[in-house]
Formats: sequence, structure tokens, C-alpha cells
Amino acid sequence: MTGASPLRLFLLVALTMTAFAANSLLNRAALAGGEIGPAAFAAIRLGSGALVLALLVMRTRPLRLRKPGRWIGVGSLALYMAGFSYAYLSLDAGLGALILFGGVQITMFAGALLSRDAIPVTRWLGAGLALAGLALLLWPGAVGRPDPLGLALMSLAAVGWGIYSLHGRGSTEPLADTAANFVLTLPLCLLVVAIWPDGVAISLWGIVLAVICGAVTSGLGYALWYTVLPQLGASRAAVAQLTVPVIASLGGLLLLGEAITLLSVLATVLVLGGVALSLRRG
Repeated sequence: MTGASPLRLFLLVALTMTAFAANSLLNRAALAGGEIGPAAFAAIRLGSGALVLALLVMRTRPLRLRKPGRWIGVGSLALYMAGFSYAYLSLDAGLGALILFGGVQITMFAGALLSRDAIPVTRWLGAGLALAGLALLLWPGAVGRPDPLGLALMSLAAVGWGIYSLHGRGSTEPLADTAANFVLTLPLCLLVVAIWPDGVAISLWGIVLAVICGAVTSGLGYALWYTVLPQLGASRAAVAQLTVPVIASLGGLLLLGEAITLLSVLATVLVLGGVALSLRRG
């Protein structure tokens, strides 16, 4: 990925953001339909992702679990997974993605400032424009007021994913690091299942949705994200992820029958315009 062309980088980022939006759609579809509970969904998601990633890594080398700073990736991934799954008991796919990546935006910009990254004026303007779009999406007439508990849980997930993304910038082995993080986070998730069981019958369709979410859109999507992160930097990565709520909202409309309004369309223009401005060089 070193020195990737702008077009290739754009396409890889677009593919990754689509995978992230699919995570919201798959999780919401499984929970809203009563196919599975949030703890079981998170456990199957992690387990299937860990299996696929570990097999890919071990084709060429042993899986290395111990590494300096590994606990940061594991802890932040666990926080994200738990908050994400439980929040979708009450949040629509698009609204959940909005809260998640709005919080990620704040977390990653804070990280960029703390690490003294150079943030051009155009990137600040782009971030402001994109955040204005997110604020418009939060307008009660567009998506309704979020459930307070769901909002709190998804905010915790946002902090977890923001830290995970910041930590991933320094990865020299994105696939191996993602696999190790998944494998080590799985026992924590199983502990949550044991302590707070869902009490919901698990259907075959719920398992299928969780496996797709884990093996494809999470496992492979996160490995790709770790690969493109060094090319973006914290601030551009934060703004790029603001496209996810837009994609998730459209997916929720087309696949889950969730509402979309004129305000949502206007917000889409603002978010995409802000991303385009922030990705400009110089």
C-alpha cells in the first residue's frame, strides 16, 4: 500500500466504508427481527472473524498473539463490539452509524491533535461541513430522537473504534494484527455471554447474519482498514468514516424499510462534500 495511487486509495477506502455500513445493517437486521440476541451476535461475529483471519495468516506464518501494545487493540475492540451490538436493540441502522462515526470523528481528531499531526485548513473546513451534515441527520424530523440508552452504548462503541483506528495507524502487519485482536477479544465476549445471557432463541438466519458480519464485513473489512490507515492519517481517516452513516441510511431504506427524508438527502450532500474537501492535498 505504500505510495498507492489516489484512485486506488479512494476505491479501497470506499470498499472499506461500505463494509462498515454493512456491519450496521446486518446487526440491526438480526436484532430487529428477533433472530438472535446482542451478546450471541457479538460472540459469533468475533468467532467467525477470528477463524477466517487466523486461517489467512497461518497460511504463511504462525499467528503471533503477544506483542507490545496488543492490549490497546483488544480492549478498544471489545468496547466497540459490546456497545455496537447492544445499541442496535433500539437504534435504526442509519442513526446508529451516525452516532458511531460522529463519535469516532471526535475521538480521532482529538488523537490527531494530541499527536500533533499537521491538519490543513481545508481539512478543518471539510470536517466542519461533514459534521454539519451529521447534525442535520440528527434533526428530529429526519430520523427521530435516539433512545438514551442506545445513544450511550453507541457512544462507548465510538470511543472504542476511534482508539482502535488510532492504534492501527502504526501497524506494519494489518492482517496479522487484526487476527490477533479478534482471537484475544473473543474470550472477553464469551464472558459477557456467560454473565448476561440474552434469553433470546437463536435462529439459523441470525447465525448466518452474524457469520457474514464477522468473517466478511468485520474481519476482512478491518484488515483492509488497517492497511489503508497509514495512507490517510488520523484526521482524514476520521472524516472518511463520516460517509458510513450515509451508506447505512440508504441501505436501511432499501433493505430494512427505514425512513429517509429530504433532510437526509441534504445531509448526504454535506457529508460527501466535506469528505471531498478534507481529502484534498495542500
